[in-house]
Amino acid sequence: MRLWHEKLIILLPRNQLLGQHRECCALRGKGWGKKHSTVDYVFTYSPYLLYKYHQLVMNEMQSRGYNVASDWQN
Repeated sequence: MRLWHEKLIILLPRNQLLGQHRECCALRGKGWGKKHSTVDYVFTYSPYLLYKYHQLVMNEMQSRGYNVASDWQN
């Protein structure tokens, strides 16, 4: 999976939006720093930027009426 540009998040179909959420969860969880061919570039930036990106994804999910686990909000 790849991370879409932040301006495209509001345009993503349901499956791609939920895929972005899963990808962010994996990267923010035990996947941080593990080699991955399509998202290695993420590890050259601060983890805070991934958190902020994930917030954008979760905000869009909530605006569409999807439930987001509160654990990911912190």
